[in-house]
Amino acid sequence: MLKPDNLPVTFGKNDVEIIARETLYRGFFSLDLYRFRHRLFNGQMSHEVRREIFERGHAAVLLPFDPVRDEVVLIEQIRIAAYDTSETPWLLEMVAGMIEEGESVEDVARREAIEEAGLIVKRTKPVLSFLASPGGTSERSSIMVGEVDATTASGIHGLADENEDIRVHVVSREQAYQWVEEGKIDNAASVIALQWLQLHHQALKNEWA
Repeated sequence: MLKPDNLPVTFGKNDVEIIARETLYRGFFSLDLYRFRHRLFNGQMSHEVRREIFERGHAAVLLPFDPVRDEVVLIEQIRIAAYDTSETPWLLEMVAGMIEEGESVEDVARREAIEEAGLIVKRTKPVLSFLASPGGTSERSSIMVGEVDATTASGIHGLADENEDIRVHVVSREQAYQWVEEGKIDNAASVIALQWLQLHHQALKNEWA
């Protein structure tokens, strides 16, 4: 039985039997149907379970931070999925992009910083990774913090062939975190990244001084 080290989790991948996996739809994203059985906490195996899983790959997220000015760079763009659930579908976010085959998280973070914010990233540091919504998607997002010169951040960016229309905002670290506390920044990657920065900003400044 394989299981994660140092966790109270009892089971691992060997306790799952994948019966079949079928692609129901493939477009910009994909939808796969998983048929599987898994071990139960009573030691027996479950009946067949069927789950539709949204497949969109994995994402790299960049928190652009200026340690000298104690400022962060946020981007604003429309997210139609937020239309019914938020006051506005224009969200304040981190720089982010999908990881293509052969790319590293850092490769994507640096590329997207240029495309989405016109930023050159200096030093980087891995923060953490998380599953976006494991009840329905396999996507894992990996966050990095990147050292930037916030005085160079401004304007409208994005790739025309991807229909991107992205505006850059430079705000103090305190202001960005206040927006998290007020619920004005409410997308998971940005909340997690800014909470991490609130906990570690002084150590990061000392490291990058």
